[in-house]
Amino acid sequence: MFSRELLTFLIRVITSWQIIVVTVALVIYITLVSHVARMYHPRASFSFNSKPKKEKKEKPVEAEEISGGGDDDLGLEE
Repeated sequence: MFSRELLTFLIRVITSWQIIVVTVALVIYITLVSHVARMYHPRASFSFNSKPKKEKKEKPVEAEEISGGGDDDLGLEE
């Protein structure tokens, strides 16, 4: 299917120094970016044998704390 000329042309293009330099530069760039991404966003550890952690329940907030039931020191009357 491929002619010999096309195969020779593709080999020369792939092995040209410009293509090799750009490919190496892209590989280094992608490696650097993925390394920095892993450094700042650590993965959560996951194991098939470990049980998921239960979330701690927060104490219910009382109605006085929400409505500001005490003196708010603003000097305003209700």
